[in-house]
Amino acid sequence: MLTIDPKEEKTSRLHSILLHAVAPRPIAFASTIDEDGNPNLSPFSFFNCFGAKPPILIFSPARRVRDNTIKHTLENVYAIQEVVINVVDYSMVHQASLASVEYPKGVNEFEKAGFTAIESVMVKPFRVKESPVQFECKVKQIIETGHEGGAGNLVICEVVMIHINENILDEHGVIDQHKIDLVARLGSDWYCRTSHALFQVEKPNMKIGIGIDALPDFIRNSSILTGNNLGQLGNVESLPSEAEIEAFLGRNFYKFLIKNNGGNKELVEKELHEFAKELLDNGYVKDAWKALLLINDDGI
Repeated sequence: MLTIDPKEEKTSRLHSILLHAVAPRPIAFASTIDEDGNPNLSPFSFFNCFGAKPPILIFSPARRVRDNTIKHTLENVYAIQEVVINVVDYSMVHQASLASVEYPKGVNEFEKAGFTAIESVMVKPFRVKESPVQFECKVKQIIETGHEGGAGNLVICEVVMIHINENILDEHGVIDQHKIDLVARLGSDWYCRTSHALFQVEKPNMKIGIGIDALPDFIRNSSILTGNNLGQLGNVESLPSEAEIEAFLGRNFYKFLIKNNGGNKELVEKELHEFAKELLDNGYVKDAWKALLLINDDGI
């Protein structure tokens, strides 16, 4: 494994490693305004949300690595401590990228990138009409993490108004992750389109899973089941009952497998592990448990 001491590595290489490894990252399409009323619009992928009461978003316009200069966005939020953070969907990603061009101060990126500027309710900077969700924010604090090229500047923003395009909501009024069709940033010129890469992982929340350490050895040491599969199995609160196992496939099915494999229990175990993996990969965790617990004739 390659081991790197950040203090002994070039900033440009560290920057590349971070952008490629800490990914995908959401994009804050930040709209600001200077003291003369000139709008500015620029995307930042050092960005995320950090609370709900109050609602806090943080993005970081880092100092440029090549010459240690700061960006117009940072200058603007120091002068006018307000910002609109617009999210970026697939339909606008090329335009948002164009807005990242280092145009001279005073140039209107709304016009350069072809976006529609609309007035905000609570803050001075304009919103991007094309963005499916727009957060009007007041800047609470700016934390400088350093003064050399590559140093971050954490712009801590409190959301004071939210605008959501109703077309991205589902029948329950919740944002549909397919409809919002967000994009995220990776390293170099790479992005990802989240609606094409969606999958679900059941959250434990208040449920206390039994844990991987509680799995029987023949499951935990399986050569077929993956770490993800074991995580799924360890996320259950309790194992299925004998009656549930019997209702699913039944001990007679196990006896059939034994007979069909010439009494070779290792082949039966392999077959059941493969079957359980298929069930797990399709989200049928309880049924996978029922299949695996057939392996011991006397139950577990």
